Amino acid sequence: MNSAFSTLDWGIFFAYFLILTITSVLLSRIKVKNTRDYFVGGNSVPMFAAAMSVLATSQSAATFLGGPEYSYGKDLTFIGFYISAFLAVFFVAKVLIPRFYAIKAVTVYELLEKRYGENAKREAGIMFLIGRLFASGARLYIGALAISMILFLDITSIHVAISISILMLGALAYAYFGGVKSIIFSDIIQAFTYIGAGIAILIYLYMSMHTDLSTIVSTLQSENKLKLLDWSMSGGFSVWTLLGGWLLLNIAAYGLDQDMTQRALTCKSTKEAQNSLMMSIYLTIPVALLFLMIGLLLYLFYQHPEISGLSTEVVQKFDGEKITIFMYYILHEMPEGMRGLVTVGAVAAALSSSNSVLGAMSSVAIEDLYKPWKQKRSNVDEMHFVKAGRNAVLLFAVALSLMAMLSYYWQRYTELPLLSFALGVMAFAYTGLLGVFGAAIFTKRGSATTVPLALFGGFITVLLLQPYVLGAALDLKLGFAWQILAGTFVAFVLMMFGKEKSTSNN
Repeated sequence: MNSAFSTLDWGIFFAYFLILTITSVLLSRIKVKNTRDYFVGGNSVPMFAAAMSVLATSQSAATFLGGPEYSYGKDLTFIGFYISAFLAVFFVAKVLIPRFYAIKAVTVYELLEKRYGENAKREAGIMFLIGRLFASGARLYIGALAISMILFLDITSIHVAISISILMLGALAYAYFGGVKSIIFSDIIQAFTYIGAGIAILIYLYMSMHTDLSTIVSTLQSENKLKLLDWSMSGGFSVWTLLGGWLLLNIAAYGLDQDMTQRALTCKSTKEAQNSLMMSIYLTIPVALLFLMIGLLLYLFYQHPEISGLSTEVVQKFDGEKITIFMYYILHEMPEGMRGLVTVGAVAAALSSSNSVLGAMSSVAIEDLYKPWKQKRSNVDEMHFVKAGRNAVLLFAVALSLMAMLSYYWQRYTELPLLSFALGVMAFAYTGLLGVFGAAIFTKRGSATTVPLALFGGFITVLLLQPYVLGAALDLKLGFAWQILAGTFVAFVLMMFGKEKSTSNN
């Protein structure tokens, strides 16, 4: 294994954090007069900036390391997930965005208030907050684990805690003062950083091969590594699951999850919001391909010594933990300078998902839960809610950090798959939201009573189908995409039992 950071690596690392510090100070001067400014940038964010922010928010350290892992072990069929996302984004842009802008929404759950009353908005908001705490806490843990491995060459609790703190302080620097506007402009910096790191790694890997491009392509082709579409019924990213459960998951991620949709709600108009979402997916597909290509080159590097000139047994373990092939490469082969660059790339990927979730959770907690409650009890000005928003950002930073540390201990001392549960819990929450929003938009059914039942019913359906619950007992091996389909169906059916008593016209 390579030694710890060199002087050049530390130089790159500190230069990146100097840029973060300077830009966070400059962005903290953004004037915030009310919660609309703080949570949706006063609807004045340029389309390209919003698009880049959606791109950055959709990536994380898990994507940064997980993309290459998939293509190294399998092929390019994971790109189908993003083709499914393209269809989902088109649906969100055409169907949901106009409805959000028609009611001047600050959060996506306000749409449910128009249809089923204030309780529906609050219940959907709580479902989002619980799901996001688990999912983003686990994401933060994965990012911190990667940074601890690279920076300290170990994953002791103290070094993981320091790595979590680095990420959270970086996220807070942007999210606290300037709100969503400074988060969005920070996301642009993070996106360019980790895409730049990815391109540099791809070029370096290609240059380290002792062969030409046509040999690389023909070798990958002959071993079926360039397969793009899976037409089987069993594949995790088969065409059928991409048009079913994964499509639903992406509709929920881009249109019903405040974390992603908040960016689209910052634009000047419906048209700009629609264009920003479409542009984000046009940019996301090549970025996903970039990291899949890194995985293919890593496959050649380790599995074809005649091409790489390297003959070594690969053991994807670190301190007893399974690690991705990309992390193995970073730890064992990365030269001086490149290691600093890839660390900065991993930090940027983790930061872009961490700072955005602070803004999203704060907006839902204040706009959907605290503000309606407070306004019924006393007359307070807008700056009271801006301050409350900043306090909520701090609160969620602490909560997510604690969740990340819980993931660390849980993974070490129990056999229960907390990490897969935590990462997937947002999908558990999505099924109920998909059922409720589906009923609200496409039917005249549903009521304030059926909303909590549908949210709970969707969650429980996916939970019961897990291999560690009923899945094993019933010998069910349903993939995640099919579980989402089942959960959404149950939630939608439960909504159909409600007769409409709308609070206003949709």
